[in-house]
Amino acid sequence: MPGVRHGGTRPVQPEPAGPIPFEEVARLPLPGGTEPVGFAFGADDRVLVYRYAPDGGLERRLFALRLDALDEGPVEVPVRGEPVREEKLPLDEQLRREREREVGVGITSATWASDADALVVPLADGVHVLRGLAHGVDAVTDDVVVRGPARSARLAPDGSRVAFVRDGDVHVVDAHEGAVPERLTHTAADGLTNGLAEFVAQEEMGRPDGLWWSPDGQLLAYCEVDERHVPVYRIVHQGSDEVGPAAFEDHRYPFAGKENARVRLGVVPTAGGPTVWMQTGDPDGYLARVHWLRDGRLAAQLESRDQTQLDLVVFDPSTGTPTLVHSERCEPWVNLHDDFFELGSGDFVWSSERTGFRHLELRSARGELLRVLTSGEWQVDALEGVDERRGLVYFTGTRDGPTERHLYAVPLEGGEIRRLTTDPGTHRVKVSGDGAVFVDRHGALGAPPTVRVRACAPEDAGAVLATLHDRPDPRVTSLALEPPELVRVPAGDGTVLSGLYYRPGVPGRRGSAADRPPPLVVQVYGGPHAQLAVDDWGPTVSMRAQALRRLGIGVLVVDNRGSARRGLRFEAPIHRKMGEVEVQDQVAGVRWAVEQGLADPERVGIYGWSYGGYMVLRCLGRAPGVFCVGVAGAPVTHHDGYDTHYTERYMGTPQSNPDGYRSSSVFSCVESIGGALLLVHGLIDENVHFRHTARLIDRLIAANKPYELLCFPSERHLPRRHEDRVYLEERVVRFLLRHLTDRPERAHEPTGAPG
Repeated sequence: MPGVRHGGTRPVQPEPAGPIPFEEVARLPLPGGTEPVGFAFGADDRVLVYRYAPDGGLERRLFALRLDALDEGPVEVPVRGEPVREEKLPLDEQLRREREREVGVGITSATWASDADALVVPLADGVHVLRGLAHGVDAVTDDVVVRGPARSARLAPDGSRVAFVRDGDVHVVDAHEGAVPERLTHTAADGLTNGLAEFVAQEEMGRPDGLWWSPDGQLLAYCEVDERHVPVYRIVHQGSDEVGPAAFEDHRYPFAGKENARVRLGVVPTAGGPTVWMQTGDPDGYLARVHWLRDGRLAAQLESRDQTQLDLVVFDPSTGTPTLVHSERCEPWVNLHDDFFELGSGDFVWSSERTGFRHLELRSARGELLRVLTSGEWQVDALEGVDERRGLVYFTGTRDGPTERHLYAVPLEGGEIRRLTTDPGTHRVKVSGDGAVFVDRHGALGAPPTVRVRACAPEDAGAVLATLHDRPDPRVTSLALEPPELVRVPAGDGTVLSGLYYRPGVPGRRGSAADRPPPLVVQVYGGPHAQLAVDDWGPTVSMRAQALRRLGIGVLVVDNRGSARRGLRFEAPIHRKMGEVEVQDQVAGVRWAVEQGLADPERVGIYGWSYGGYMVLRCLGRAPGVFCVGVAGAPVTHHDGYDTHYTERYMGTPQSNPDGYRSSSVFSCVESIGGALLLVHGLIDENVHFRHTARLIDRLIAANKPYELLCFPSERHLPRRHEDRVYLEERVVRFLLRHLTDRPERAHEPTGAPG
């Protein structure tokens, strides 16, 4: 079928034709970014499914590859329901997509039953269950088992029933068309839900779910989230034509140092009956992860409110009685992870950062350390799978450098680590449950993503079994995008920082006739759990940077201390004093660029979003002699206005660290802010509220500091509407050009191009 096989010959790149149009800067998906997503192995690892948009757009369809019939290649799976459309989504689904940074439409989820050839696919018209994929798409049946709104739909392990949440309560239904759902919980109210994850779990903890089937399908574990005591924060839709309840949203937002939602872990029989509540202990702590064990007991990872302790606890689901298996204590904080795999013996693979770098270890069923599996001054990114038959553990990590990501295998008995991926760059993988094959999504600065299925077995490790995506995107050719250069920047204390430099000028024609170095713009994020300077395709399609370089402005990216994938010791300097060492490292980056002759020290700007917006403001306030212009998007301006789990991990609470909160706020350096400032914010941002920018504006006015303001009345944290993104990019680029170049704006006005 057309578009199913995703290969082709890469065309020769022609000479570029001037500036990049704003339409292309803002367009999604990004050039080369139409790769498949959502890989899932099911049906005894006989079938791989994934979601893909063969036409290069955002509307994804469902595809399947039978691993026992590789010669047939991937085929589209027919799904007869109504695809998901952004404009038709209810508010709770819009907010879930915000949490997951999901922009794709069409088929947005496909989840296997763990022990059956059955797949659950939520669509706009209801929840569909597909069966028979192991026998080919011609054998597939499609039942709509739930009609109307349903959240967190999950199949029982044997595929016979579906659990879901409606109106805040947990329901189950037989997985065939026409079955009548049965309600298992009856306590939902305004501010109390069952079976859903709370805001901070979704946004900050990497736990999007609140509903888990037991291995035998007889029980459901679920979260009860009670936030009735959390004050309501109202967001008004100022750009709406509506009035009344349709024109505002009420959110129960847990501000740093204030009360969290109260979360309980319960177990309810799927045949109906009372809930047994697990004895999780500290009511102020966090329910981080939940796992059913093979013997039918329930395990959970429980994190302390101050986030310095993570306990692995096993519960008797019939009584709720807890047994502490392992306690992880770490300073200055514990980073949550998904590195837990129970072996048939009851022993488990786990990861720890107690050495300053995350590494894998094997522990007994009682929690004793049996052996360390990996070690060294590099980190494990994720436990990717375990092949118990061959005795191998698969993981991704930074063993070959912090700007790359590779898949490795290490014996369960310990021993030599073997690398399975060979091409330089970034490999994001999905390993099959039996450890036989893996999906390898590979990208590099000079290479758009490809997706292939490869063998894991030692005798033919890495061998290509199938190609799922290797199709050139004509936009890459037409836009003549050149990758940035990976650079190494020394920090003030000698720490070597990873960076990227986008050299200005027309691709293929290096150098400049200018008498002085070019202007420089720093692209910054700078916060924890993020890394920008990587050997992957993403930096090449950082389209604002590409637009600026084509207009004669160099762009520098530096991953300062506090950012990700360099180990806990690299992250820790921001503890209780955000906005200090990060600014020092960004200033060091500018000084390096000036010393290299890459930047005019009199013409340096900076832009960033979210934590990056915060960093823009801190850099303008703490280093006004370095930066003469800044664009701050959706900035956190005072950490007392952000959420508990994220903020308290790094800063403690406002009560325990008042001086740190005061000195790390943007307000503390408003008087020193110099240069031109553009503030950008969505008015219905429910994550970093517009209140952050409003509070700053009050102080800018009091200090008589000039600023420009760009608001998007109908946008949340990240702009979604295409017309808003185009308008944003035009305003930002023009603002930077106006303050960094000597040329009038009208000199940069080819049709549809920035300037």
